Amino acid sequence: MQPSDTQLRTRPISVGYLRAFEAVARHLNFRAASEDLSLTQSAVSRQIQALEQEVGIPLFLRHTRAVELTSAGALLLRTVLPALEQMDSAVRQIRRSAGRKSVAISTWASFASMWLIPRLEAFQSEHPDIDIRIDATDVSVDLDTTDVDLALRYTTPANAPAGAIRLFGEQLTPVASPWLLKSGHALQQGEDLAHFALIEASDAHRTQHMEWLSWRRWLEAHHFEKLEPKRWLYFNYAHQIAQAALTGQGVALTRMPLVADSLASGDLVEILPGMRLESPLAYWLIVGPRSAMRPEIKAFCDWLTAQAALTRRAIGETV
Repeated sequence: MQPSDTQLRTRPISVGYLRAFEAVARHLNFRAASEDLSLTQSAVSRQIQALEQEVGIPLFLRHTRAVELTSAGALLLRTVLPALEQMDSAVRQIRRSAGRKSVAISTWASFASMWLIPRLEAFQSEHPDIDIRIDATDVSVDLDTTDVDLALRYTTPANAPAGAIRLFGEQLTPVASPWLLKSGHALQQGEDLAHFALIEASDAHRTQHMEWLSWRRWLEAHHFEKLEPKRWLYFNYAHQIAQAALTGQGVALTRMPLVADSLASGDLVEILPGMRLESPLAYWLIVGPRSAMRPEIKAFCDWLTAQAALTRRAIGETV
């Protein structure tokens, strides 16, 4: 029993037909299209006829010496062109990367911009033959099924997955730009914070653990429960909080590992170093089981753990 025309027209269309269609539409000539595709003219003609049968309507008007797109053909061409270009681009990328060593990393945006990216040049100088891809996302990825090799995450020890490597913990501390400290009210003790805008994470109160990032937690821990600042500034991301502090917009409650470089350079000042607040959260390296044995992954993990040791030393962590 032969399938009906309706059934035929619901089947996926062969990519080969679309290649022939694009070539004929580009040249508006079967002979030129056949030369472009290294096929005989009759083979191209048969592919176009088969495509028209699949679509169910003529795509070209055949004239004596040329062809012309029908309105249906023009509509199809508008979709086929970008699809083929995108597919060809992907294949070119795959061919270029074939045989190259690479490391794909998943982490969140603030950690990538404030800690990882500033250090990457050192790794790339040591390993110029290894390509690096960073996917910045707050969404956890499945290292068993995705093409990501390792993940850098921020969570409590209880929530860290089995096999996760602890890079460093963190403390929270108030920081400000040097020129803000010189341009206004003195900031020498906790009570002086009332004269400044306080900058913090806007989502700090949404979950139990993220509440540790809030100024209210810090103020309560140091017995300043009733203190009210000049104003509040809230941002979604840690790098936004640090940027606001760098530009003198107020005093930020920041995560020590993420601002250690700015403190070392003098771009930010830790205003009350004796009043750091320990956080239950830590930073972790998780290596995908399918990637762990590759030499480039081992090289990157060795480099990463060495960088983490430098950060632990910079923030005074002895664990």
